[in-house]
Amino acid sequence: MLNIVLIAPEIPQNTGNIGRLCVNSEARLHLIEPLGFSLAQPRLRRAGLDYWPHLHWSVHPDWRTFESLFPAEKLFFLSTKGERNFYEASFSAGDCLIFGNESSGLPEDLYTRYQDKLYHLPMVGKHCRSLNLANSVAAALYEALRQIHGWGTRKH
Repeated sequence: MLNIVLIAPEIPQNTGNIGRLCVNSEARLHLIEPLGFSLAQPRLRRAGLDYWPHLHWSVHPDWRTFESLFPAEKLFFLSTKGERNFYEASFSAGDCLIFGNESSGLPEDLYTRYQDKLYHLPMVGKHCRSLNLANSVAAALYEALRQIHGWGTRKH
């Protein structure tokens, strides 16, 4: 099982869509407080449709609490500020794909502390600043799953 980690997510529809994605890929969702919405918000539930009861998820009060649960080698941070291409990373079961929030990204100290674990998804559009959070999670999650399950290397 992979772990999707959202640090201080702000938009309930993104988190709902990511929750649905996690159910469909058997990934665990970790939400790091503060959250920019209530977990009872209808928009969150509507975006996750009827998948939400099947979601394996946890809410953590802060980054330090979450960080203590996983060794550093399992952490992969995604940001437009990452210098390394995400497709250069090697993934295994239990890894954590970590994303900042929609408006400001990751907390500043993580850019320095985890500089060697910071990746970006390539964007070729000239006028793009970033991808939607749910789209970024989907792209990263399915690349990690492809590597772990060998998709594309044999017939399924």
